[in-house]
Amino acid sequence: MKSENTWLGSEFPVDSEVLRLIQFAIHEDVGPGDITSELTVHHTSHAAARFLLKTSGVVCGLPILRLVFDEFSADVNLELKVREGDWCEEGTVIATIEGSAHALLAGERTALNFIQRLSGVATLTRRYADRIQGTNARILDTRKTIPGWRVLDKYATRIGGALNHRMGLYDMVMIKDNHITAMGGITEAVTHCVQELRNNTSIKIEVEARSLDDVREILSCPGVHRVMFDNFTPAQVAEGVALVNKTLETEASGGITYGNIRDYAEAGVDFISVGAITHSAVALDISMKLFVPKGKHL
Repeated sequence: MKSENTWLGSEFPVDSEVLRLIQFAIHEDVGPGDITSELTVHHTSHAAARFLLKTSGVVCGLPILRLVFDEFSADVNLELKVREGDWCEEGTVIATIEGSAHALLAGERTALNFIQRLSGVATLTRRYADRIQGTNARILDTRKTIPGWRVLDKYATRIGGALNHRMGLYDMVMIKDNHITAMGGITEAVTHCVQELRNNTSIKIEVEARSLDDVREILSCPGVHRVMFDNFTPAQVAEGVALVNKTLETEASGGITYGNIRDYAEAGVDFISVGAITHSAVALDISMKLFVPKGKHL
């Protein structure tokens, strides 16, 4: 595909996992062929289209447009009108595309499904991040993502202004209530974990606290890097932060809403994890409208 723009979004995860997801989505939608276009549009037809933002929000997933339409034709010209991560108002043309009418029509829905979802996640994340602006807290995402979409959902939260927490169960130790129950207590769980890790300092340990007494016990356990205040009220978080006194990183989780997140941030916590930015994000409304370029014919 030819493009007149430098791609912003160099962090965009163009790997085999994402490419397989795109190919799966195309196969799911197009199957053996776009029967309507086959019957109504000449194979030599040339067209152009505008991607129009119908709701204000953060544009995310522009690199997906290139990847999707590359699956249909190498001779499609894409021109970006905005940058990845820009907040754009309703009515903004975010990109134009020109090439085979069949390629544009076949790729339309898949391209829109991806960019609408990613923009929705980035937009909701930006709203939460803006809500705590001026505090020292940062938004964290969670593992509450669409199955198979983990890499893309977490990319969108980064574009929206969040920090990625753990990608999966493999890249950070998080000792939660069920682990504590299984091991017979916080101290037992942490001690066993530290012994197993030995001197592997690349893996961080976070422990969930359900009460201020839990926080005190966690503070007595060597090797912990972060304490999570689980379902604490903002007032309880403030007490927990005072107990920790900057000896560990602190995180608030559970019961966090757009309405109360500022209270948690002002309680002095370092991080606030919000599952809603992925599991409750609404897709941003974006359309693709074809037109016939000057001097061309369908």
